[in-house]
Amino acid sequence: MSCAANFRKQISKGLTCSPRHGLLAKRCYSTPQDSQEKVLQNEDDWHTLQETRARQKHIMDRFSRLGSTQSRDNTWQPHHGLHKPPPPKDLTLSSLVAAGAHFGHSSSLMNPNFLPYSYGTRAGITIIDLDSTLPLLRRAVDVTRAIAARDGTIVFVGTRPDLRRVVNKAAERMGSNAYSVGERWLPGTLTNKVQLFGPEVAQTQRVVPDLVILLNPLANMHVIRECAISHVPTIGIIDSNVDPRIVLYPIPANDESTRTAELVAGVLSIAGKEGLERFREQQAAAQAASQRSQRRRS
Repeated sequence: MSCAANFRKQISKGLTCSPRHGLLAKRCYSTPQDSQEKVLQNEDDWHTLQETRARQKHIMDRFSRLGSTQSRDNTWQPHHGLHKPPPPKDLTLSSLVAAGAHFGHSSSLMNPNFLPYSYGTRAGITIIDLDSTLPLLRRAVDVTRAIAARDGTIVFVGTRPDLRRVVNKAAERMGSNAYSVGERWLPGTLTNKVQLFGPEVAQTQRVVPDLVILLNPLANMHVIRECAISHVPTIGIIDSNVDPRIVLYPIPANDESTRTAELVAGVLSIAGKEGLERFREQQAAAQAASQRSQRRRS
């Protein structure tokens, strides 16, 4: 005899339901006013319970396709800025606002040359115009990708303690074509390379980089001077108290925010990685073309 038939037989005899059936009844047949389970008295109560369960199942089946399932992978986590930065094509104003890139310094400290990138002031704080930041950041992305596509070397500079992990992760993402400076830039690295590295190393190896990215440029003015003397292009995060003309490709943003530095360095490193992949594809295509030409000659 099936369980349902046995249950109907017990109802017809006036017996109470078993604990298992009572739990089902409590789940599907209880009301908020009455916390105790209702005892099924007759067969009509059993049919009502079955209809309620079928109605709930229909609702669950109908609406389970809607909404979203949240997990650790598809929701924002604090470590995503460092380890999972957005690709350059997905860069938006919302991501810049979420990183706090629009907060500048006190309005009394604003550099006069920064005025074109200022949106206004709020509570005595300069608000950076992110409508100017986004296209300038995309321009820096194109520069980084183009330099990496020509097998160029890039140096990430961030000498604050909270920026060391950022520059190390960005250089690690690009591989052997990128380097990081997180402690201190040794004076004369570019302008006095012969005495610093030796004449053999200075002549046989690439000591001078093709691009320098500075996350805190105001604390590394000697780096900018050496890059200007050596004709090395520079990209830097420029806050409201800094002259945007000190670097070749300024990015107006909050230079004291770690999340902003993670976003900028992550986006630029991903662009450099894309440029390296393009360079390797071009090399592979050129090598395949040379092999085909050699086979035709032979």
